[in-house]
Amino acid sequence: MRSYLIRHAVALTRPGWGPSDELRPLDERGLRQAELLVGQRDWTGVGAVLTSPALRCRETVRPLAERLGLHVTDEPVLAEGADPSRVLALIEAAPADTVLCTHGDVIPEVVRLLHLRGAELPATRRWQKGSTWVIVHDGERFVQARYTAPPDRASHDL
Repeated sequence: MRSYLIRHAVALTRPGWGPSDELRPLDERGLRQAELLVGQRDWTGVGAVLTSPALRCRETVRPLAERLGLHVTDEPVLAEGADPSRVLALIEAAPADTVLCTHGDVIPEVVRLLHLRGAELPATRRWQKGSTWVIVHDGERFVQARYTAPPDRASHDL
């Protein structure tokens, strides 16, 4: 089973945003990243799209969910400041390939836990806005995690 852990695309800056940070949207570049994400890979087999309740995360995966004919489901476990072990438990419990969108503070900790659990990881670890970690679980354990650069960059896997 594959899980696609996506860091939300580029959003308006925190200092320039007045209302609740949960309502901070993507900027123009981020909206473009969200659209390009749809064609970045073959998403066949994805059965669910889960996201942090933050607007910028929902906006990141909305075009992909629409293309797949799936609903975007808010998942508080993916919120900023989330416990990475709960994120991994969510991934393990998924019944099908799943897209999950979260934040830049969560992904490094999830990747660290994957390493501690013995998953094969690239030597260089990144989590740019709009990037994806493809996490492979064989039904018993996490086997591998691979990084894919944001779709508006030179897309390459490390």
